[in-house]
Amino acid sequence: MNIGTIRQNDAGIHVGKIATLTIAITIALREVHSANPKAPKYEVLALSASRAWVHVGALFELFSNGTGEAFLNGKIEDPSLAAPLYISAFRQDDGSYNVVWSRPTRRRDLASEMTPKGDDGLPPLPGADETAGAGAAMSGEGPEAGLGQSSSEHAFAG
Repeated sequence: MNIGTIRQNDAGIHVGKIATLTIAITIALREVHSANPKAPKYEVLALSASRAWVHVGALFELFSNGTGEAFLNGKIEDPSLAAPLYISAFRQDDGSYNVVWSRPTRRRDLASEMTPKGDDGLPPLPGADETAGAGAAMSGEGPEAGLGQSSSEHAFAG
């Protein structure tokens, strides 16, 4: 879903707006100059209520597996947001970027996938054959409830 547009202004700065039901922000992209190939392509700055630029995220340049086309991908994060806003920016023919959001996909829990299913080869627990009476014990009925029989009628006269 398209949530914004970023255009290069007359000063050569990429500036845009992002708007959803809960946020409306003006952003700017500041190019990152780094020799590290894993560094982001841009820092994302947002215009605060006091009209100051605040660093809120980064965008990395990625390439489509199918077409080899470059796009920007990253997130905007701020204490005022309930969760990070994951965004991608796709370059248009006129040089602007369309900004879209996405929900992050959950990583598979490898530990739970490696856990054996069903019979784990352990012997039954002691008393496992007595589980038939467990229903009454759990319901709190009779001496099977785990409290034993009451001796209160013998302890008090009356």
